[in-house]
Amino acid sequence: MLHTINKSPFGNSSFETSSRFLQPGDPILFIEDGVYAVQANNKFSAALNDILKNNPVYALAPDLNARGIEEITAGVKSIEYEGFVELVEKHQVNSWL
Repeated sequence: MLHTINKSPFGNSSFETSSRFLQPGDPILFIEDGVYAVQANNKFSAALNDILKNNPVYALAPDLNARGIEEITAGVKSIEYEGFVELVEKHQVNSWL
């Protein structure tokens, strides 16, 4: 199952809540303000590194660019809209609001 997170972890608990429901191998995609979670060296980096041990993590590049985020946590893959579409086609989607 693909987990999408579109809210900033600094003002919403979607990231923390979703991490409790992840199964090994489930991809996570951060979009919109959710991309703040993958910014390098923030308070969510340790939790993200734990998730990366068992799950692929993606961030939508246009959303990173729109928010001026240039440095992301190692292991997180920046993808374009085409990659987003591929993930949605391959997986059932659970959007965390």
